[in-house]
Amino acid sequence: MGQHRRRRGQWAALAVMIAAVFTSLWWNGSGNRVESMEISKGVQTKFRTNGEYIEVYQNQAWKPFFTKGINLGASLPGHFPGELPITKEDYLRWFSMIDEMGANVIRIYTIHPPAFYEALVAFNQRKEGEPLYLMQGIWSPEELLIEKQDAFLPEIHEQFQQEIRDAVGAVYGAVTLPEKMGKASGKYRANAGPYLIGWHIGTEWDPVMVQKTNKLHQATEPYQGKHFRATPQASPFESWLAEMVDLVAEEESQYGWQHPMTFTNWVTTDPIQHPGEPIYHEDMVSVDPTHIEPIQWKAGYFASYHVYPYYPDLFRYDSDLKQVKNDQGEIDTYKAYLRKLKAHHDGLPIMVTEFGVPASWGNAHLGELGRDQGGHTEERQGEIDAQLMREIHAEGYAGGILFVWQDEWFKKTWNTMKFELPEDRRSLWLNVLTNESLFGVLGMHPGKEDLLTIDGDKADWEKLDEGQKQRLEMSRPGLSELWVTHDEAYLYVMAELSEEFDPKKQTLYLGFDTLPGGNRKAPELSGQTLDEGLETLVRLGDAQESEILIAANYDFHTRLYGKRYRMLPVKEESLQDNSGVFVPWKLAVGMEMEPPDSKAYYPMEEVVAGKLRRGTTDSDSPDYNSLTAWEAKGKIVELRIPWMLLGFTDPSSLQVMSYRDEGAAFVTETTKGIRIFPWTVERQAASQAPIAVESDKPYPLTKLPRYKWEPWEEVHYHERKKQSYTRIQQVFQELTEPNRKETKP
Repeated sequence: MGQHRRRRGQWAALAVMIAAVFTSLWWNGSGNRVESMEISKGVQTKFRTNGEYIEVYQNQAWKPFFTKGINLGASLPGHFPGELPITKEDYLRWFSMIDEMGANVIRIYTIHPPAFYEALVAFNQRKEGEPLYLMQGIWSPEELLIEKQDAFLPEIHEQFQQEIRDAVGAVYGAVTLPEKMGKASGKYRANAGPYLIGWHIGTEWDPVMVQKTNKLHQATEPYQGKHFRATPQASPFESWLAEMVDLVAEEESQYGWQHPMTFTNWVTTDPIQHPGEPIYHEDMVSVDPTHIEPIQWKAGYFASYHVYPYYPDLFRYDSDLKQVKNDQGEIDTYKAYLRKLKAHHDGLPIMVTEFGVPASWGNAHLGELGRDQGGHTEERQGEIDAQLMREIHAEGYAGGILFVWQDEWFKKTWNTMKFELPEDRRSLWLNVLTNESLFGVLGMHPGKEDLLTIDGDKADWEKLDEGQKQRLEMSRPGLSELWVTHDEAYLYVMAELSEEFDPKKQTLYLGFDTLPGGNRKAPELSGQTLDEGLETLVRLGDAQESEILIAANYDFHTRLYGKRYRMLPVKEESLQDNSGVFVPWKLAVGMEMEPPDSKAYYPMEEVVAGKLRRGTTDSDSPDYNSLTAWEAKGKIVELRIPWMLLGFTDPSSLQVMSYRDEGAAFVTETTKGIRIFPWTVERQAASQAPIAVESDKPYPLTKLPRYKWEPWEEVHYHERKKQSYTRIQQVFQELTEPNRKETKP
């Protein structure tokens, strides 16, 4: 099959050259031009596939083109994508930064508002050199497909076909879309078609839906269209896809253009067998791009996959992938997978259209070589993303498109989503434990980050207006002042102590009370009893011990995975009120797997999420660490704490996790504010008694002032390029052409 495909590609290239009687120049308003080739009467193209690569027409010749792309989302902080909040000015600003980064392609997943296409045309009109090209995605009816489990249903068929027609019209500036909830609308008059590199249809396919569609339509004959067809080996679902790709081609041909075609695919539905994948549904069915082929589409067709280094678990457990080493001499399952995947698509261009890791506090899955789904600094994010891009290039791929340009606050992740309540307010705060929110190269940073720097200096606190901060008046031994403020991501605390704080000599504790309940006594209190309990406890000392702990009976991680799912051991005594036990704050990174859903038993995996790193949040400092939580200098201690680590399910509406469990869902309560109880412990003191001990009576925590704030409906944020931006810029500048070196499976 590979040789036949290669011959077809050679004949197609020859046919294009014969048909090209002259070069067409598409002129825009500024006098710049987009050079293209006329491949038949009235039909032109700028890009084509040739063998295993993509080519661009430049200076009256076809030249190799390596895609160095970035995916672009449709949201801003404070909004969900369906609200379409991005303005033309936003797009123009971003395009300039993306171009400066060295990307040559922007991929979008669905139709954006007219402002996107207007901005792209305007940007390219004034840009010197090659334009910034567009890969246009066409969103499939994902929710309906998952719900109905049958791609051939008329309502799904018709909805997808209409989306295709709308998308083609939007790109060519020839459609007016009516207002519809969650959809782009308006008059599309900017013709971005000449800047298109290709069409990218569909979403990541649910394997159960694919399997059921195939079973329901076993008698379906392979689709035979005007421009694309399904091969005799095609499954019913692949035949359905061939029809949709053919419709895109037919719609585009009406505008006198042809561009390369592809559809979204991912590791879960790839055409490779993975005997080492532990979960059956991750390798239950395949969607094979080689079962679709162009018949009258000279621009060609290519395969594309979303490939992350940490999911599915085959990247960790499949021994077939542990045979390849990278340039550092390490066993590299990501590189091995890329090699196997490309070998299957012999003769067909293949591109990785999503890859990357997030710069987030939280982690959701473990990967080989430390390429986890989160828990990375901005610098480490850039290092990993650059490594992955180099491997994509080295394995002979036609390109790589990084996920994603901007941080997206509305996103959810499996291991935090049950704790973010109410769900419809996710976009109004940034949960840094939710890794999906922080894949961006362009950081969307919360409101106080440009005002407060965690560096042990109180000068920036003094510059805050009185309305931007609150002094908690309290008489505490060893404490001079305690100031508190907040933004969309963190609670900030600045403590000025009576004496210099030295973590080698002392441990500083900060107890937090958000609602009735919690620990009124604990070993950390060194004999002191409180009249109200603490939900969480911050301990600041050396690097190993600095962390935030959570009361055992409040710990919703254990309540979910231990008490409810029975995946973790639970000590009943620790779940009692005022048990006196504080435990590490953890996140699940792998669910317990056992037959029949998996091939063997795998225990649940979890990581500590409450470690508090010491450092600085000054992004201009060589010591900058994006995951910094605290710093101390002299008598000043500064701290920022992610909202969820304090038990908040939505700080914008003052919702905290309740102690109560009702049925299958967690319950929230509205907090009246936060009480903070500070004390220090001298390491050398024989009694280890805190400075708080003044009598045998319970300390009146209820007499301490609360930090309070008003609910918010609007967010404040600012953009800043992450440290990863420079790393991506470097690798994009390195990779100028595709790697044509032969690779072996």
